Amino acid sequence: MTESEFLSLADRTLSRIEGALEEVTQSTDVDIECSRNGNVLEIEFIDNGTKVIVNSQAPLQEMWVAAKSGGFHYKRQDDRWVNTRDGSELYASLSGMLSKQGDADIVIQPG
Repeated sequence: MTESEFLSLADRTLSRIEGALEEVTQSTDVDIECSRNGNVLEIEFIDNGTKVIVNSQAPLQEMWVAAKSGGFHYKRQDDRWVNTRDGSELYASLSGMLSKQGDADIVIQPG
């Protein structure tokens, strides 16, 4: 994949996550604030002050996630973002991390 293809895909991925979280805040009592600066999406849970950061790393063509549970890298394989260590999928893993940090059921589906 070229760098421009990666950047476009990464942008769509971050937009998908941000849009899904906007839906969560509108349909539940979970208070989440998202702020995006370029390739970095900061997700803050207002009730407990914790954050999850999702960003793209163009040189490595990876998506990175930083959460209370640790740091994770995802590389594109077979039209999915796959964890470089354990093979888990980005959206499923991120849903679990967000649910745990937000103490709520948060599900983000692939776009």
